[in-house]
Amino acid sequence: MLSRLSLLSRPVAVAVCALPVVGLLVTVAFAPLPFTVAQPGLTANVLGENKGEPVITISGAEARRTSGQLRMTTIEATGPDARVGLGDVLDGWFRTDQAVMPRDAVYPSGDTTEQIQKHNEAEMKESQDTATEAALAYLGEDSGDVDVTLRLADVGGPSAGLLFSLGIVDKLDGDGDGGGGDLTGGRVVAGTGTIATDGRVGPVGGVALKTQAARRDGATVFLVPRAECADAQSELPKGLRLIPVTTLKGAVDSLVALETGKGKVPSC
Repeated sequence: MLSRLSLLSRPVAVAVCALPVVGLLVTVAFAPLPFTVAQPGLTANVLGENKGEPVITISGAEARRTSGQLRMTTIEATGPDARVGLGDVLDGWFRTDQAVMPRDAVYPSGDTTEQIQKHNEAEMKESQDTATEAALAYLGEDSGDVDVTLRLADVGGPSAGLLFSLGIVDKLDGDGDGGGGDLTGGRVVAGTGTIATDGRVGPVGGVALKTQAARRDGATVFLVPRAECADAQSELPKGLRLIPVTTLKGAVDSLVALETGKGKVPSC
């Protein structure tokens, strides 16, 4: 074969050699790729209702009436069984309202759709329990006396932990000065971040898309895990202020400082 090719003219030889490349490109263009395309998802006010039910219900202690909003944020991604082709990937890479991510970074590798759904539901339940524990510990409340129920339909994963904790704090203590002020200061505050029982806030991913969802739904302030400041700034919508946080206490302190105008409000 090599000797035969050496006798061909240059244009013909190039054409012959290009055939496998063209075939490979055609195959790649139409073959499913191991990526997921994500976009800004829904947001939900944890101080309000979701599908006709309060997101936060408290018994064993008096719950405050609140103003303002604390909106948890999500991303929407193509399903684990969705066919994502080269065109989808290229389109997603060149758009600011979409992101292309490895499928394994979004969905556990090898799991079925049903298993993934159960996994996400379990993570959400664990996140809600942890958020309750962190909030009550911050307030010095006894979890044996105060019972908190969290309900949020059609959302999975652990990334609403920080907002759940802040919602509980606002429902029970407001801005903490005893004068009835709200933690939000009447604003629409959005954010994301996992929460640990000791109040530490962790990163979650998809922050640049979540800031877009937050601004779309009226937020003017966004609480972001400090480690993800750069990602949040990359496609930051106009009119949305970033506040980096590392702990629940830091998040509360920042919101109180923003409300009262006293103290420092950190920035990315």
